Amino acid sequence: MTSTLSYSRDSPAPQRPGTFIVFEGGDGSGKSTQARLLRDRLLELDRPVTLTREPGGTDIGERIRALVLDHGQGEIDAHTEALLYAASRAAHAHQLIAPKLDAGRIVICDRYIDSSAAYQGAGRGLGEENITNLSRWATEELLPDITVVLSVDVADARRRMADRGAADRLESEPDEFHLKVQESFRSLTSDATSGRIRVDGTGEPHEVAARVWEAVAPVLREEGTR
Repeated sequence: MTSTLSYSRDSPAPQRPGTFIVFEGGDGSGKSTQARLLRDRLLELDRPVTLTREPGGTDIGERIRALVLDHGQGEIDAHTEALLYAASRAAHAHQLIAPKLDAGRIVICDRYIDSSAAYQGAGRGLGEENITNLSRWATEELLPDITVVLSVDVADARRRMADRGAADRLESEPDEFHLKVQESFRSLTSDATSGRIRVDGTGEPHEVAARVWEAVAPVLREEGTR
C-alpha cells in the first residue's frame, strides 16, 4: 500500500502567507546540497527564507535526531523509531515551521512527512498510510506547498555516501531496505496532482539546481497571491 498523502486536505487548513518547500529522496540523493543551493539563490534575490531539516530544527528535535540516527543508542524498534520521528516533527511544525510561514517567510525543509512514510512505513514495514496519518496528526495538517523528490539510483547514492564518510543508522541499512525506500518515493510522485515533483538528481550540483529551480519557480511566483 502506498501513502495517501497529497496536498489537498479533507478539511480547511490555515492559509499562511509564506511558502513551504520540502526536499525528499533517499540517502545520497543530494537533498541537503540542493536545499542549501535553493536557499542561497533566494537570498541573492532578497527573499525571506529559512532553511531547516528533519529530524531536528528545534532543540528537542536535534536531541531526538541524535537518538534515532547516531550509533550506540541501544536498540530502537520500528514503532519506537516512528514515534520518535513524529515527536520531532510535531515540535518542528509547531515551534518553527508554522511561525515562519505565518511571518511570510519561505521555509525550505530537508525531509518531512514523506520520509517517514518511505523509511518507517515502507522500509520498516509499518505501512505508509499509517505513518502518514500519524505525521498529519502530529503536525495538525501542516503540509508543504511543493515537495521536490530527488531521484538517483541506489548504486549512485551508495557511492555518494561512501565519499562523505561515516554512515548513520539508517544509511547503514542494507540495499534491500534502501530499495524499498526508493520505490516508495517513486510511487509518491506517480500522481501528478499530489504536489510532488520528481527531479533527476544525477549530474553536477549546479545542473540539478537548475532542474530544481524550474520545478519550484512557478510556486514562488504565486507567493503572496494565494
